[in-house]
Amino acid sequence: MPVGGLTPRSVEDAADVVVRNARIHTGDARRPRAGALAVRDGVITVVGEDADVAPVIGPSTTVVDALGRRVVPGLNDAHLHVIRGGLNYVLELRWDGVRSLRQALAMLREQAARTPKGQWVRVVGGWSAEQFAERRLPTPAELNEAAPDTPVFVLHLYQSAVLNRAALKAAGFTARTPDPKGGQIVRGRGGEPNGMLLAAPSALILYSTLAKAPALEGEDRRTSTRHFLRELNRFGLTSAIDAAGGFQNFPENYGTVTELARDGQLSLRIAYHLFPQTAGQELDDLTRWIGTVRPGDGDAWLRLNGAGENLTWAAADFENFAEPRPELGDYEGEFEQAVRLLMEHGWGFRLHATYDETIRRDLAVFEKLAAEGLFPAGNRWLFDHAETVSPDSLDRIAALGGSLSVQNRLSFQGEVFERRYGPGAAAEAPPIRAMLGRGLTVAAGTDATRVSSYNPWVALHWLVSGRTVGGRALRPAQNRVDRATALAMYTTAGAALTGEQDVKGVLRPGCYGDLAVLTDDYFTVPEQDIPHIESVLTVVGGRIVHAAAEYEGLDEELPPVSPAWSPVARFGGYQASGAGARQAELLGQVVAESELHRHWRVERGLAAERQQPFDPCFVL
Repeated sequence: MPVGGLTPRSVEDAADVVVRNARIHTGDARRPRAGALAVRDGVITVVGEDADVAPVIGPSTTVVDALGRRVVPGLNDAHLHVIRGGLNYVLELRWDGVRSLRQALAMLREQAARTPKGQWVRVVGGWSAEQFAERRLPTPAELNEAAPDTPVFVLHLYQSAVLNRAALKAAGFTARTPDPKGGQIVRGRGGEPNGMLLAAPSALILYSTLAKAPALEGEDRRTSTRHFLRELNRFGLTSAIDAAGGFQNFPENYGTVTELARDGQLSLRIAYHLFPQTAGQELDDLTRWIGTVRPGDGDAWLRLNGAGENLTWAAADFENFAEPRPELGDYEGEFEQAVRLLMEHGWGFRLHATYDETIRRDLAVFEKLAAEGLFPAGNRWLFDHAETVSPDSLDRIAALGGSLSVQNRLSFQGEVFERRYGPGAAAEAPPIRAMLGRGLTVAAGTDATRVSSYNPWVALHWLVSGRTVGGRALRPAQNRVDRATALAMYTTAGAALTGEQDVKGVLRPGCYGDLAVLTDDYFTVPEQDIPHIESVLTVVGGRIVHAAAEYEGLDEELPPVSPAWSPVARFGGYQASGAGARQAELLGQVVAESELHRHWRVERGLAAERQQPFDPCFVL
């Protein structure tokens, strides 16, 4: 149909999708701004203004009027546990974005009533006590009150988990259960577990307990994964690099995304890594994988990117900032064998390393192999996290051809980090400007879903503002980046980590047709409102995979959430609260606190009783 004077015509090279009347940030230095673009066969064919796309509008072209909205290249989370997250998404109650513990417990209570016998209510990542108005965790007693009979497991960062009595029973914890290595079962006076599990410092006690909860099977896994990918599309994500992780076995746990890719049902491009699961068997796993698959295997939607984020378990430090930095034993011998094996066979890798003490030891191994010509040897490799990496280590990473991937873990753990290491260390954690100043590729992500939220705009806000989800400013201006740089870390830099920088991360002819039309202009919205940005239209390879607001119904249909009692079916995923909603919520909290204070003053004769009743509109 004619749109704004653009009339369809019969043309052989008609576009599949045209976006017009837009404010497009292309990410392309040669043409940074545009007003329209066209996509055909999954690839951008035209970038320009409305007049430039008019000749390729045919009768079957979907013409999207962006109504002057900001359009950006599709976002790419460079460290996301998307495969594992998809297999569990519909089972999890999300507290991401919830602003009060009272609201969180109300959601939990309602979900417990909806959950059938034998199933658990689980809250797994995406939140921090610092985001709540109450600034605290729920207690085991509160969980018992909210769900007296349904097992409840609430994971808080890498630090702890809170369980109710029913979950302790279902997980088999008793007074006779010994503390596992690196973990603590908190006990009451009689020795019975009280519902608190502590990572001390290893989170294995938390994850192994979570693994005892029932898992999805069959078609429910596919449905869960598709709904998780659609949730990511909701925020403008079009690509992610899966960092593998514990309890993610290859090839078993990769089967669902492989099937969806085969059937053309992925709505997010995934580059994945392989992570040895069993200590002592890492070299056997790596050897077997090298003999059967190679980095680059797959296609533009699903492809192998290398090994990691662990290569050997002994070389992994822990990111529980509530505990002292772990002292690792001697790991270099087996670690060197693993790295040598990968580099000799053309495999890149990514490596989990929180502390500079670990990074320095790893670099010493790399430098030894570099003397033999094995670094960088054309293989892509990087460090993940690197919160306390030193200037000297950054120089060594650059000399060895490495890259970095940083995540907003301190959005959620920043206050804990600052209490342990001080404001000076927190100001440089991680030293993003120092990384970029050395010309290193620095990509950004979330490390969701077990700690951080998968919402990329929370991470972009952290990069730009240096603030936690609780509002605390940690990183000063000299260690923050501007909005364009942050967006490049979420687009072009991520593409470079998978070798796709020539086709992904920018909007120019010949690149993938991956883009997001945003609710608010990322470049002009007040800084505090960046976390509230979403996409109203997300396009991946010319397919409309998410549509909201004026575009509702343009996206591909999904099967209903299954099982029907899923928390996602009732509450959805990330709990959005726009700037106006947040302001109203804060006002409500202030009014409630003022009324409590007034009662306190009246009881002490310091104020007169109010003659008019308190406005019930403000009663919480």
